[in-house]
Amino acid sequence: MSNVLKLDGLAKNYNPGQPGEVRVLAECDLTVDAGEIVALVAPSGAGKSTLLHIAGLLDTPDAGEVALNGQVMTGKGDAARTIARRREVGFVYQFHHLLPEFSAAENIILPQLANAVAPAAAEARAAELLATVGLSERATHRPGQLSGGEQQRVAFCRALANSPHLLLADEPTGNLDPGTSETVFAALMQLVRETGMAALIATHNLELAQRMDRVVRLDAGKITPA
Repeated sequence: MSNVLKLDGLAKNYNPGQPGEVRVLAECDLTVDAGEIVALVAPSGAGKSTLLHIAGLLDTPDAGEVALNGQVMTGKGDAARTIARRREVGFVYQFHHLLPEFSAAENIILPQLANAVAPAAAEARAAELLATVGLSERATHRPGQLSGGEQQRVAFCRALANSPHLLLADEPTGNLDPGTSETVFAALMQLVRETGMAALIATHNLELAQRMDRVVRLDAGKITPA
């Protein structure tokens, strides 16, 4: 299998050189292959969100490299990083962050239009994804008309709208009750398995983590096998 994501020697400090300096990442290495689902577990405040933001090109490391599909992105300009992020990476967060004034389908269509997908193709893709997670009948509903679990499933579909090679998820079931969490997790696993993408999923739920292909831990700034 080929590396979709490769993090090599990442370091990240906040307030460097100041009395309040905080070391978040230190010589952090990780690879995630195509078709692989990796669980990232970490104590609160250990830096998992920072790691995901750097992996998804939303933040930059102080040292080390980030490579997507073999292309080193560290040091690239904002425009190149934005294009790569739009094409290669899908994000899911603990809170769905859907646009409230748009329907479920429109929330999935919009990122495709931003990626120059033709409207008809974007609508067809949205319908396909919603059907996969059992929400075809909710396509025209706005987020306020959907349950928490339905909103998060729409957020998964939005993350996959542009067929990214890498999915990054930060506590995607952390805001849901256990029953809904199981439904949403099953939908996430199905979508990832069907596409063959790479996925890095941060979670506090050790039971869910053990059902992924591999579990790694972030502690004291380093990645280790869990």
